[in-house]
Amino acid sequence: MIKTVLAIDPGSSKCGMALVRNNGGHSLDLLWRKISPRDDILKNIDEAEAKGAFQTIVIGSGTTSRDLVAQIRDARPDLDLLIVDERDTTLQARERYWENTPRSGWRRLVPASLQTPPEPVDDFVALILAERVLLS
Repeated sequence: MIKTVLAIDPGSSKCGMALVRNNGGHSLDLLWRKISPRDDILKNIDEAEAKGAFQTIVIGSGTTSRDLVAQIRDARPDLDLLIVDERDTTLQARERYWENTPRSGWRRLVPASLQTPPEPVDDFVALILAERVLLS
Protein backbone atom coordinates (compact mmCIF):
# COMPACT_ATOMS: atom_id res chain seq x y z
CA MET A 1 0.00 0.00 0.00
CA ILE A 2 1.24 3.47 -0.89
CA LYS A 3 1.72 5.61 2.21
CA THR A 4 2.98 8.98 0.95
CA VAL A 5 2.75 10.50 -2.53
CA LEU A 6 3.74 13.71 -4.22
CA ALA A 7 0.90 14.67 -6.55
CA ILE A 8 1.41 17.07 -9.44
CA ASP A 9 -1.20 18.82 -11.56
CA PRO A 10 0.80 19.61 -14.71
CA GLY A 11 0.24 22.85 -16.55
CA SER A 12 2.07 24.60 -19.35
CA SER A 13 3.39 27.44 -17.18
CA LYS A 14 2.73 26.27 -13.60
CA CYS A 15 2.12 23.05 -11.72
CA GLY A 16 0.16 22.39 -8.56
CA MET A 17 1.96 20.15 -6.08
CA ALA A 18 0.82 18.40 -2.89
CA LEU A 19 2.67 16.01 -0.60
CA VAL A 20 0.08 13.79 1.09
CA ARG A 21 0.43 10.94 3.61
CA ASN A 22 -2.10 8.19 4.30
CA ASN A 23 -2.27 7.44 8.01
CA GLY A 24 -4.45 4.40 7.47
CA GLY A 25 -8.04 4.06 6.41
CA HIS A 26 -9.52 7.39 5.35
CA SER A 27 -7.13 9.58 7.31
CA LEU A 28 -4.85 11.78 5.18
CA ASP A 29 -2.36 14.46 6.16
CA LEU A 30 -1.42 17.28 3.81
CA LEU A 31 2.29 17.73 4.52
CA TRP A 32 3.06 20.42 1.94
CA ARG A 33 1.49 22.13 -1.07
CA LYS A 34 2.71 24.63 -3.57
CA ILE A 35 2.12 26.14 -6.98
CA SER A 36 5.39 25.89 -8.85
CA PRO A 37 6.55 27.52 -12.06
CA ARG A 38 6.97 24.70 -14.59
CA ASP A 39 10.68 25.48 -14.93
CA ASP A 40 11.22 24.94 -11.19
CA ILE A 41 9.45 21.59 -10.93
CA LEU A 42 12.57 19.47 -10.30
CA LYS A 43 13.81 21.86 -7.61
CA ASN A 44 10.39 21.73 -5.96
CA ILE A 45 10.32 17.93 -6.07
CA ASP A 46 13.50 18.10 -3.99
CA GLU A 47 11.84 20.64 -1.67
CA ALA A 48 8.89 18.29 -1.17
CA GLU A 49 11.25 15.39 -0.48
CA ALA A 50 12.83 17.44 2.31
CA LYS A 51 9.35 17.74 3.91
CA GLY A 52 8.65 14.00 3.79
CA ALA A 53 9.95 10.88 2.05
CA PHE A 54 7.96 9.50 -0.87
CA GLN A 55 8.57 6.93 -3.58
CA THR A 56 5.63 7.69 -5.89
CA ILE A 57 4.70 10.77 -7.87
CA VAL A 58 1.08 10.98 -8.99
CA ILE A 59 0.66 13.05 -12.15
CA GLY A 60 -2.61 14.28 -13.63
CA SER A 61 -3.32 13.03 -17.14
CA GLY A 62 -3.76 16.48 -18.68
CA THR A 63 -2.43 17.51 -22.06
CA THR A 64 0.96 18.65 -20.76
CA SER A 65 1.60 15.54 -18.65
CA ARG A 66 3.69 13.67 -21.24
CA ASP A 67 6.46 16.26 -21.28
CA LEU A 68 6.48 16.42 -17.49
CA VAL A 69 6.62 12.63 -17.16
CA ALA A 70 9.62 12.50 -19.52
CA GLN A 71 11.36 15.32 -17.64
CA ILE A 72 10.91 13.63 -14.25
CA ARG A 73 11.88 10.18 -15.57
CA ASP A 74 15.13 11.60 -16.96
CA ALA A 75 16.02 13.49 -13.79
CA ARG A 76 14.65 11.08 -11.14
CA PRO A 77 14.58 7.48 -12.41
CA ASP A 78 14.45 6.33 -8.75
CA LEU A 79 10.84 7.49 -8.37
CA ASP A 80 7.70 5.64 -9.47
CA LEU A 81 5.29 7.63 -11.63
CA LEU A 82 1.56 7.03 -11.67
CA ILE A 83 -0.68 8.80 -14.20
CA VAL A 84 -4.18 9.54 -12.85
CA ASP A 85 -7.32 10.73 -14.64
CA GLU A 86 -7.87 14.37 -13.71
CA ARG A 87 -11.45 14.64 -14.95
CA ASP A 88 -13.53 17.13 -12.90
CA THR A 89 -10.62 18.05 -10.61
CA THR A 90 -10.73 21.76 -11.41
CA LEU A 91 -14.35 22.07 -10.27
CA GLN A 92 -13.62 20.00 -7.17
CA ALA A 93 -10.54 22.13 -6.45
CA ARG A 94 -12.60 25.32 -6.60
CA GLU A 95 -14.98 23.89 -4.01
CA ARG A 96 -12.05 22.80 -1.85
CA TYR A 97 -10.53 26.28 -2.13
CA TRP A 98 -13.70 27.87 -0.72
CA GLU A 99 -13.86 25.25 2.06
CA ASN A 100 -10.32 26.25 3.12
CA THR A 101 -10.54 29.98 2.46
CA PRO A 102 -13.29 31.83 4.31
CA ARG A 103 -15.18 34.23 2.09
CA SER A 104 -15.46 37.82 3.22
CA GLY A 105 -17.14 41.00 2.03
CA TRP A 106 -19.38 40.64 -0.98
CA ARG A 107 -18.15 37.07 -1.56
CA ARG A 108 -20.21 35.92 1.45
CA LEU A 109 -23.39 37.03 -0.33
CA VAL A 110 -22.83 35.09 -3.55
CA PRO A 111 -22.93 31.26 -3.54
CA ALA A 112 -19.44 29.79 -3.77
CA SER A 113 -20.52 27.66 -6.73
CA LEU A 114 -21.03 30.87 -8.75
CA GLN A 115 -17.59 32.30 -7.94
CA THR A 116 -14.14 31.76 -9.37
CA PRO A 117 -11.38 31.76 -6.75
CA PRO A 118 -9.20 34.88 -6.92
CA GLU A 119 -6.01 32.80 -7.11
CA PRO A 120 -4.92 29.59 -8.87
CA VAL A 121 -6.18 26.31 -7.39
CA ASP A 122 -3.64 23.97 -9.00
CA ASP A 123 -2.33 22.89 -5.58
CA PHE A 124 -5.85 21.82 -4.58
CA VAL A 125 -6.10 19.85 -7.85
CA ALA A 126 -2.89 18.05 -6.87
CA LEU A 127 -4.37 17.29 -3.44
CA ILE A 128 -7.46 15.77 -5.08
CA LEU A 129 -5.25 13.63 -7.35
CA ALA A 130 -3.41 12.33 -4.28
CA GLU A 131 -6.72 11.55 -2.58
CA ARG A 132 -7.86 9.57 -5.62
CA VAL A 133 -4.82 7.31 -5.26
CA LEU A 134 -4.53 7.09 -1.48
CA LEU A 135 -8.24 6.59 -0.74
CA SER A 136 -9.07 4.14 -3.53
